Amino acid sequence: MAKQPFLDEIREEQPLWHDRKRILGMPLSFTVYEADQDRFTTRKGFFRTETNEILLYRILDLKLVRTLWQKIFGVGTITLYSADQSSETFEIKNIRRPEEVRKFLSRIAESARTQKGITGREIYGAAGLIRPDDDAQAGAADHAFADANGDGIPD
Repeated sequence: MAKQPFLDEIREEQPLWHDRKRILGMPLSFTVYEADQDRFTTRKGFFRTETNEILLYRILDLKLVRTLWQKIFGVGTITLYSADQSSETFEIKNIRRPEEVRKFLSRIAESARTQKGITGREIYGAAGLIRPDDDAQAGAADHAFADANGDGIPD
């Protein structure tokens, strides 16, 4: 009998964390968030589903915001800032236990960077956050040899 296609051989990793976007504190939306060892994934929609994923090692920073209404309903919104070109900022809206999730995501993103041997400076350079046109603000000497594309050669 013929061997099954390649896709059948791939085992999907078990998520380390998952939740839904919440409305009035209840998981009534069609937006699902998941994090596994390597990536953060979101799936939105019912009739038309959109899936977006960010590799954890590319997450640069996280921000947690909780409005009064979010505090009342026990939810919060976490914003991920990444070096990903398609989604530089990404919001995880109205999730329960947001402070614990923020700490968890920060920890596994740092672990992913350590596992791949990537330093923060490499990511910031690859994200284009160090630009030669910043000379007027920071002084020409600071960015004269900036490596904006991360290839190891100053631009």
